[in-house]
Amino acid sequence: MSYSFEYIDLILLAMIAGFIFLRLRGILGKKTGFEEDISSSFPHEASKTKPVVNINADTFDDEAKKEFLSGAKIAYETIVTSFSEGKIKDIRSLLNTKVYQQFNDAIQERNSKSYISETTFIGINSAEIKDHKQNKNMLEVTVEFVSEIISCIKDKNNKVISGDSDRIKKVHDVWKFSKDSRSANPNWSLIDTQA
Repeated sequence: MSYSFEYIDLILLAMIAGFIFLRLRGILGKKTGFEEDISSSFPHEASKTKPVVNINADTFDDEAKKEFLSGAKIAYETIVTSFSEGKIKDIRSLLNTKVYQQFNDAIQERNSKSYISETTFIGINSAEIKDHKQNKNMLEVTVEFVSEIISCIKDKNNKVISGDSDRIKKVHDVWKFSKDSRSANPNWSLIDTQA
């Protein structure tokens, strides 16, 4: 009789361990070794067969939108995590001057108060192009992101002053990206953010 209880205990412990493993994997993600490096460009490299030159609002077709969104998601995660870590120079090439200054000012203010930002990026639930238009020679694309993030700000004594270090929060952001439609350079810049 006592042997059957040991087997049930083992099975229960294995199930609990499996549940914990799956929850941790869901929260922390899985590193596959094929992560993209976005240190120098966003959102996509120009195709060798069909260069992205003279792109405009009329030629921004479904394929171009899909390719753009793929890069926009990578840029979004990179910008959010780099901003949280205070590594503004790492994302300089992804931001226009105005947004760079806004982010830099926020980081400087945070540092002056000895605040610590902690962010765990869980993932992007959706990314949808809300608008795209030609503004003179600049193509502007507005994207709505819905993501899940664990985020909090702590003071120098490690006390949480905003956010929650144990709770996943759903975040809605609307970001506008821009690119010179005449340029062969595939890079886009973040020119506006709205929460």
